Amino acid sequence: MSTLVTPEELAGLDGAAILDVRWRLGGGPSDHESYVEGHIPGAVFCALDLDLAAAPGAGGRHPLPEAADFQAAMRRLGVDGSRPVVVYDEADATAAARAWWTLRYYGHQDVRVLDGGIRAWRHAGLPIEEGAGADPAPGDFTAVPGGMPTLDAGQAADLAVNGVLLDARAGERYRGEVEPIDPVAGHVPGAVSAPTFENVEPGGRFHNREFLRERFNTLGVVDGVPVGAYCGSGVTAAHEVLALELAGIHAALYVGSWSHWVTDPSRPVATG
Repeated sequence: MSTLVTPEELAGLDGAAILDVRWRLGGGPSDHESYVEGHIPGAVFCALDLDLAAAPGAGGRHPLPEAADFQAAMRRLGVDGSRPVVVYDEADATAAARAWWTLRYYGHQDVRVLDGGIRAWRHAGLPIEEGAGADPAPGDFTAVPGGMPTLDAGQAADLAVNGVLLDARAGERYRGEVEPIDPVAGHVPGAVSAPTFENVEPGGRFHNREFLRERFNTLGVVDGVPVGAYCGSGVTAAHEVLALELAGIHAALYVGSWSHWVTDPSRPVATG
């Protein structure tokens, strides 16, 4: 089973639950309007802020949802534990990766990401469905936490010193030159800048395994060294974890990420 699926492979895949996870950072709660304008036939809209995260607060802007809440959301979206789930967003899998990671964390064994998103689907000349879509039959997915490794703030700080902690945000946010969302600019001391957009080609598809592995190797991710990732709120860092997985490297996710780190003023902040 491959983690990535092409448009042609998805078109020939019978019985999968398909989740449309289009979302824009700072652009409102979801991209539901784009879903209504056109989506992959049979896909159901999955709201990242509501279905893939708990309410923002002390845990950060996109805390991990409780198991019962996530299970209820996935069942409402028609997800079964025994059939594949395919997730997609506009193009680069930044949001879809959060769905992939959360489903994997809660125990789903067959979650695939549409490489290149709906943009690749359109470019392949495949059909688009308009409208709000029909409600799917309720799913039977049971959420069991622990399927993917996570980090708390203390573990992230330790990993930055004794392993490799990748910062998936844009370089200017890592350096503390700008911070458009969180109240403090900078990064976890010792973390390595690894902007997640460098994991994909200009059109949004992931680079191949060899490219990704070489990229992460140059950032210090080598055999025997533990690795983790964070971003602003655990969304683009899930994309980093996915890219690492595609490169054959297992990594932990600091779900609270920078938005959680800065809730405690005693935690150190580095810039530059």
